[in-house]
Amino acid sequence: MRNGLIKRTSTFIGLAGTALALTVLAGCASNKPDPAQEAMNAASRADQAASRADAAASQAQQAAAQAQAAASRVEQAANDARAAAERAEAIAEKTAASAPRKGMRRMRRRHHSAHKSSKSSS
Repeated sequence: MRNGLIKRTSTFIGLAGTALALTVLAGCASNKPDPAQEAMNAASRADQAASRADAAASQAQQAAAQAQAAASRVEQAANDARAAAERAEAIAEKTAASAPRKGMRRMRRRHHSAHKSSKSSS
């Protein structure tokens, strides 16, 4: 009886070992990474995403600096244009104030023409 029991126990242990070996082999053949490998993969992806975010932030800062510089140049150009318009207006006012009126111009021409004709007749 002892012999039969030992034989059955050995057979059972052998079958359990075979089943365990097949289970381990099946687990390796499924190509599913273990949790530690999954965590490392996730950390790597997070690191790559952080690098891309840093690059995007740097580009955004450069674009903001360029936009600010352009806005400053536009503001300076507007100030220059305003000053030029004020100078042109002052020149126009000065020119208009010193220009003779239409009636005065005619009289001068007539007077000049009359003066020429009196000299030629004498």
